[in-house]
Amino acid sequence: MDDWLIYRGVGAPDPDRIRRLPPPPPWRAFSGEPLPGAAPPIDSSSTRRLGARVAAPPAQDAEALELINAALYLRRPLLVTGEPGSGKSTLAHSVAYELGLGRVLQWPIVSRTELKDGLYSYDAIGRLQDAQLAERQSDDIGRDIRLGPLGTALLPAERPRVLLIDELDKSDIDLPNDLLNVVEEGEFALPELERMADRPGHDEVRVLTDDGRRVPVRDGRVRCHAFPFVVMTSNGERDFPAPLLRRCIHLHLDPPRDERLAAMVQAHFGAGADERNLDLIGQFTREDGDGELRPTDQLLNAIFLTQHAVREEPGRREEIAELLIRPLDTRQR
Repeated sequence: MDDWLIYRGVGAPDPDRIRRLPPPPPWRAFSGEPLPGAAPPIDSSSTRRLGARVAAPPAQDAEALELINAALYLRRPLLVTGEPGSGKSTLAHSVAYELGLGRVLQWPIVSRTELKDGLYSYDAIGRLQDAQLAERQSDDIGRDIRLGPLGTALLPAERPRVLLIDELDKSDIDLPNDLLNVVEEGEFALPELERMADRPGHDEVRVLTDDGRRVPVRDGRVRCHAFPFVVMTSNGERDFPAPLLRRCIHLHLDPPRDERLAAMVQAHFGAGADERNLDLIGQFTREDGDGELRPTDQLLNAIFLTQHAVREEPGRREEIAELLIRPLDTRQR
């Protein structure tokens, strides 16, 4: 395996490798002063997707590994396309787990999502109510501001945070363009704090983060130090503007098969699980040629259920698995 790879997709923690990441190119270096403290550890959201992460073949092929590492080296977002179930979202969790980058910040996108939703929220009504009730000093504005997942990812840190912007193709037409400036500049302003920055004692305000921490923001601006590892996923339901595409590394993931599929089964069911379930894996992959959509979590469901429903009856295993791995559009008819 090429030694230049920082992330290798081996399914085991190797946090020391992130120290081998060289400084960014000059045009992707940012000036934020690093904050003390480590990112929160990975949580159940990652462990549900990754499973036990037993020793297994690499989770990505050589080309995918090279593109993932290109995004790390160049400090550029990774735009990941592919069918549902191809591992687009899991990739972000895998990088965070292997490189010890902490909890994955997740920003699920819907048609009503705006850029500010990802950056921060300001509870103006709550601030007014608390001031009226005199429950705290009226100048404690930091408790009414919470950074969103994108805003938290851009906080200055020694190591990059991992941010998953999930299903960007579901967004309003303006959101991809709105992301451009933040992605390029690595910083953003909080007008509510900028207006107060020149008042004595207000040049630094502690605000809440998407992690639930309290961190200082100086002069009303968040400026990153290490640009986050940003994974933007798309199911291919729309095209993105050329300016955004120029600022991203594009990776297309095919549905996991062969070694990748074996690694996924082992991660969730233990070493040797791929060998013990060759019949169901074969049944699942034989259907590939019909062009229908079968996410790989259907295979996981089939393996789990047949372990409990039938143990020694191959015919019944195949029958139950067949019910679970039908094409998605067949289920809707």
